[in-house]
Amino acid sequence: MQAAKNTVVAFTYTITDVADQVLEVRDEPTAVLIGHRNIIRGLESALAGHSSGDQFIVTVEPEDAYGLRRPDWTQRVPKKYFARPNRLKAGMVTQLRTEEGVKPVTVIKVGGKVVDVDLNHPQAGKTLNFDVTITDVREATREELAHGHAHGAHGAHH
Repeated sequence: MQAAKNTVVAFTYTITDVADQVLEVRDEPTAVLIGHRNIIRGLESALAGHSSGDQFIVTVEPEDAYGLRRPDWTQRVPKKYFARPNRLKAGMVTQLRTEEGVKPVTVIKVGGKVVDVDLNHPQAGKTLNFDVTITDVREATREELAHGHAHGAHGAHH
């Protein structure tokens, strides 16, 4: 079976930047429902047409990954919106709960009651190389299609 819209693709990957620096390694398969915007556009497009066992490298430009870097996209946020505000330090990447869900942010400065953060994704503006191995391709279940994302081996837990 080939990866296409409404199939679930499980894959492992390594992400490197243009300097060949390793940014992330995922040895355990990640499962995604194709065609539902669950991963970056460039990677989702590259998975299409591939089958279990396929290995390939795809280069994804910023526009099809995490977008271009917006230098002025910063915000001052009260510390109460962070899980462990007393551990925050400038340069750290942490999670911020927003109306759109949890998103990674980079700490710029920590004050007494507020934290200045860079709202750009840590990989924004970067060209990314994905070294991908597809471990499985299957039809999505009705439940996965209704929920808009892949479920694990034991069904939905949300």
